[in-house]
Amino acid sequence: MTTVRTRPRLLAVAAAGTLSLAAVTGCGGTDGTDGTDGTTSGKDPGPQGSASASQGGAADGPQAVRAAHHRTTAAKTAKMTLLTRARSGGDSAEARGAGVVDLGSGSSDLTLRTGNQQVRQRLVDGMLYQQPFAEQRQQLPQGKSWLKVDLKKLLAQSGSSAQYEDPTASFNYTKGISDKDVTKVGSETVDGTATTHYKVSVDVAELAKGNEQQAKQLRAQLGDRLPLDIWLDGQGRVRQEKVEVAPKGGKQGSSGARTAVSTTLKFSDFGTDVNVTAPPAEDTVDITAKAAQQGQRTSKS
Repeated sequence: MTTVRTRPRLLAVAAAGTLSLAAVTGCGGTDGTDGTDGTTSGKDPGPQGSASASQGGAADGPQAVRAAHHRTTAAKTAKMTLLTRARSGGDSAEARGAGVVDLGSGSSDLTLRTGNQQVRQRLVDGMLYQQPFAEQRQQLPQGKSWLKVDLKKLLAQSGSSAQYEDPTASFNYTKGISDKDVTKVGSETVDGTATTHYKVSVDVAELAKGNEQQAKQLRAQLGDRLPLDIWLDGQGRVRQEKVEVAPKGGKQGSSGARTAVSTTLKFSDFGTDVNVTAPPAEDTVDITAKAAQQGQRTSKS
């Protein structure tokens, strides 16, 4: 396998293909409470210094991990960063992203960078919009600068939407776990904030609950369990999450090497102002049907 042939493929995987690693869209709803005393979470209090991450009324252990999704969405909004690394054979590539997310609606606005290339991505009302690299935009119809994918239609038509996905989807992976799935690692500091680190083993079938075709595809690609590391702050909110996937299938390249992907998602500045809007309709090209056809071919290969 040569770097010349593989790196563009890996950049595409890192930038657009596997940021979420599974077809689980949106961040879920929230009732506006933090799950303890019925009060609404406000602005991020900032770093907690050397304070124990179990302070502040948050539960510890498996209970804390199960409650993490609700406690985090109760903060309404946040800034987020992403680091996705893809490896295949002896080659590697990475994408770094930064933006904001509405934790209640799942809307997000993200800028992804791979080397000196940049991709804009927005998720609004189940629609994913991507503004591709500058040279790729030249291939779009005149006057168009954004690609549009209806994730619900894509999932219904192809059984998977993993190629075009909500970058915060892994935030949902803590749903449906049991006590035996959680191991406490210990106290660690993430960007100046005291956190508690947990290792979680996620049942892959839970990621596609209600969609047997998708569940079958995920099990074939990932196996029965997906390892997840999660760091919770003193209020039980997700500060960092890391997923590492070494697919069992999906061989790529002339050498037959598989592409392994690791994604680290961070949340900060809870309560930040977020206003994500869709690009003007006249600037977009709907590629949902084409993406569905591609997904169907991939699932059969």
